[in-house]
Amino acid sequence: MRGGASATLTRPARRASGVAGRALTHLQPRIVEGDDHNMTTPQIRPGRARRLDESPALAPRYHLILLDDDDHSYEYVVELLGHVFGYGREKGFAIACVVDSEGRAIVETAAETTVRHHQEQIHAFGADPRIPRCRGSMSAVIEPAS
Repeated sequence: MRGGASATLTRPARRASGVAGRALTHLQPRIVEGDDHNMTTPQIRPGRARRLDESPALAPRYHLILLDDDDHSYEYVVELLGHVFGYGREKGFAIACVVDSEGRAIVETAAETTVRHHQEQIHAFGADPRIPRCRGSMSAVIEPAS
């Protein structure tokens, strides 16, 4: 507003007719002299817009791949995936089926530090107590995601 006046919103007065329960749903502007401190002007600063091809590169991603062997049961794989990744029994069983049929399955795609941490957890999970010949944990390898 010009001349030191600014706009302030106030509620209009109720009508004297006494209509109860009628809600006032709008505000009317009122000019108040000398109340400039409530008005703000947006600050526009010169700059340069960043192009999409100038955006920072995403961190490389890696696959953590669980390898098949004959020394671990489906139940072991389901428990392992639930413990390490929090996967439910259905998802764990589906991955166990893929590992068994294809020899390997991607269990995670993430940043290298995350994948390495989960690989260590898989390797430290221990032997399958259901299989007497089992001597240790399952194997998992890391490959770059392309």
